[in-house]
Amino acid sequence: MEMKLIVLVVIVLVAIAVAQLMRVYELTSKIRNRREEDIDLRVNNINAMMMIAFLAVFFGSAVYMLFKYGNGMLPEAASIHGQDVDWLFNINWVIVFTVFFIVNGVLFVFAYKYAYDPNRTAYYFPHDNKLEMLWTVVPAGALAVIIILGLMTWNKITGKPSENAVVVELYAEQFNWTARYSGDDNKLGYADYKLVTTWSANPNPLGVITTNNIEWRLKELDSTINAMHTDLAKEENLEVVYSVASLEKMRKKVEKLERIRERVALMQTNYTDSTDVIAADDFIAKELFLIKDQEYQFIMRSRDVIHSAYFPHFRAQMNCVPGQRTKLKFTPIFTTAEMREKTGNPEFNYILMCNKICGESHSNMKMSVVVGTAEEFKKWQEEGNTSLVVASVN
Repeated sequence: MEMKLIVLVVIVLVAIAVAQLMRVYELTSKIRNRREEDIDLRVNNINAMMMIAFLAVFFGSAVYMLFKYGNGMLPEAASIHGQDVDWLFNINWVIVFTVFFIVNGVLFVFAYKYAYDPNRTAYYFPHDNKLEMLWTVVPAGALAVIIILGLMTWNKITGKPSENAVVVELYAEQFNWTARYSGDDNKLGYADYKLVTTWSANPNPLGVITTNNIEWRLKELDSTINAMHTDLAKEENLEVVYSVASLEKMRKKVEKLERIRERVALMQTNYTDSTDVIAADDFIAKELFLIKDQEYQFIMRSRDVIHSAYFPHFRAQMNCVPGQRTKLKFTPIFTTAEMREKTGNPEFNYILMCNKICGESHSNMKMSVVVGTAEEFKKWQEEGNTSLVVASVN
């Protein structure tokens, strides 16, 4: 309490002292017959020279930081289109820094050169068509270059993949990734959110469509719906008592599950054993292994909220949107071992991250990415890092 009182007294005394100093300044100005708006030429010239001094320090620090940290924290781009992205960034940086140095240089030099001088009158310059045309056309031209080059690069990145591109699905959910490889036929089995389940009897976390998964999903839905009808019947017979809110919630859930069951039953009539063939060789992994110089077409899905598949070292990113399939392609050009050599970091690893704040554990949503040769990929499979999507029929 005493310390707070002392601090308060000190603050009040400082405020009084500042007010008195301002009063003294006003009195001395009156004694010297100097108005408040009058300019002290000596102080004005000092301010003008400090403009040049500040400009030198400002530009010097900018150049220092540019050379010290200009390459950023990411190493060389590890994909073909990543090199195009880096080139486009460099073009933008050249334009930005050119404008930065010219504008700020002119601003501070003019502030020094045209400092107030009582013997000089400002030139009245109200309008100039050529000057206005210049500062309209030049920025517009620069922006046109940036936009056109950006669109060309974007179209190249998002264009149709080659026939040799390997199809891989990235399935996002709070807070992990699952990779589903398309197998030897390079075709992903169909998937539907209505088949997503973690039921212990036949888990299907990706919602892959097979005749077996449809049958098990119907069994699960029947079991859940019957159990809820039983609970509602007990409530009607006064064997148990639920709140009005709980009853309404249970009834709505039953209605929803019954609608889903109808659609799954309809799905059963539309899909045959031929559907299983497409999904039969699909396999999943919790680590993404890519082959060097092999183009990949990634199919993105999300189970819950919007996520964003971000490969920083490949300069690739695409949102994963619930209810939609988004696509992304790139070709890795350096193996993990080669990047470790390039970076001088023996512990370097590629990574897949979520670049959307998707919940409280968003920062933990990562997947390890390895780039190697075809032989290393085969060995990786044989070591048990993958598992088939289609379970045996029960």
